[in-house]
Amino acid sequence: MRLSFWLASAAAISLAACGQAPTETPAEPENTNLQSSETTAAQTSSASEPGDMIFWGGQIYTANDDQRMVEAVVTRDGRIVYVGDEAQAQQYFGENTRIIDLNGGAMYPGFTDSHVHVLGVGSRERTLNLDAVTSIEELVQHVSETVADAGAGDVVFGRGWIETHWPEGRFPNRRDLDAVSPDHPVILVRADGHALVANSAALDAGGISRDSVAPEGGEILFDEAGEPTGMLIDTAMYPVSSLVSAPAGDVRADIYAEGSQRLASLGWAGAHDMSVPYADVEMIEGLAEADRLSTRVYVSINPGGFAELAREVPRIADDGMVITRAVKLYMDGALGSRGAALLSPYSDRPETSGLNIAEPDETVGVFIEALRNGIQMNVHAIGDRGNRLLLDWVEEAQAQVPADERALSEHRWRDEHTQIVHPDDFARFAELGVIASMQPSHAIGDLHFAPARLGEDRLDGAYAWQTLLDHGAHLTGGSDAPVEQGDPRIEFYAAVARADLSGFQGENWRPDEALSRDDALKLFTLWPAYASFREDELGSIEEGKRADFTIFSGDIMTIEHADILSVTPWMTVVDGEVAWEHPDSFHHCPGC
Repeated sequence: MRLSFWLASAAAISLAACGQAPTETPAEPENTNLQSSETTAAQTSSASEPGDMIFWGGQIYTANDDQRMVEAVVTRDGRIVYVGDEAQAQQYFGENTRIIDLNGGAMYPGFTDSHVHVLGVGSRERTLNLDAVTSIEELVQHVSETVADAGAGDVVFGRGWIETHWPEGRFPNRRDLDAVSPDHPVILVRADGHALVANSAALDAGGISRDSVAPEGGEILFDEAGEPTGMLIDTAMYPVSSLVSAPAGDVRADIYAEGSQRLASLGWAGAHDMSVPYADVEMIEGLAEADRLSTRVYVSINPGGFAELAREVPRIADDGMVITRAVKLYMDGALGSRGAALLSPYSDRPETSGLNIAEPDETVGVFIEALRNGIQMNVHAIGDRGNRLLLDWVEEAQAQVPADERALSEHRWRDEHTQIVHPDDFARFAELGVIASMQPSHAIGDLHFAPARLGEDRLDGAYAWQTLLDHGAHLTGGSDAPVEQGDPRIEFYAAVARADLSGFQGENWRPDEALSRDDALKLFTLWPAYASFREDELGSIEEGKRADFTIFSGDIMTIEHADILSVTPWMTVVDGEVAWEHPDSFHHCPGC
């Protein structure tokens, strides 16, 4: 309910929208009974100092079960100082207080993407973006246009294609690309990042021939004549992908900042950044200290930096804007490229059961050191065999390190993706304290090919969000952008609708695995806070916590599923500062 005095004074609305306090003390509003209007002595004392920002005028969801919805929120110095009704919030007016009248919009704790590649998000628009390609013919056309503008010796690089909807019904191959680029090396990475297609020039430059043998954890596809098709899976990609120069220096920092800004513009207040080179951590911290980061960042580094991180874990910069305390490993590949490690062969390619990337002795050794040093392990596992091996090795490491020798009482290690789990393993997540870090958009994209890859029976363990919750597991949610679009609206929709963006769900795509809206909200707010050891500071709208908020034009907790996709991100607030503000949002005030 809106405050009655706003209805009585258009001038006050205009002033408030432009961040000025009203010149008179507002009238007492009606009590909407969302919560008691009684105030404690502590609140009265706090109200003696003005707030920096006051939010009201729309639905405010807290992700706090003890106080699910409130009328108003007040912030000061980056913290939440009041959560309650509008009447008490009025005590926090001051000369410089900015009033955010939600004007019918809805506010939530700051959404956090628990699995994202920020540099990849920033890079997406600087390279050949193949997200929207719908056929091999269209893919080749994009390559042809790019080659026409390429300089001598340039490598044509793109990412984002996924063949599962294409009319050709197959992977692209080197001959498709050779037709338009016989001289320039062409390297096109599949959307999941676990496969690529290269033309002959790129294969030659990378030393890939009919005599090549794939490394452990990788696969080179050959045609009937014994020649490489151009498709390289997982670790087999390295010789060719190394032909693409990684951005460095100021350019790399700019791309990272652009990725963070892109995430904030979509409504993300936080990002758990995966697979980061340790050498980049200092750069990311510098961006935060220079106020060039638009989102809070929780860093999970590549394993090469393990020893350095162990000497200073957790590494904290800019009052917690950047925290580094995790290492990312890989158990297997991806389901779409048939690299996910399965307990039984693929239903649509029975000669393979996927790829193991991790080695048992080496991985368990890393786990043991992580327990002793307090490093969080975030491990990519997609297939049911990959997930089972991960749980087995976690259990083995825990057995070798007594509780009194561990740096943390709760290690909170994470299974990144957790896409296919054998039913016998559901209870083990809670038993071992392993968090299932899942990306709902994977389920609504994979529904078009996962049944063919897995067969009917294995779908019981596929993207089993609700079942894992029922077994007591902790969950956290992300997008895996740029593998997916990285849009919180899509992720929330996928979690509650469990249908693709057109509303299609498919036959028996386990609809009971969809989450309730309250749980879906926590999947991107409170549960990511727990997964990053910050539930005391982040994840819910409670007094004393940091002022991170996401505001949309509509109430995603009540509107129709399809309408979730069309709400507008109006504002993203991080540490009490506006990180993103849509030009046509609720408070837009022409001429103010």
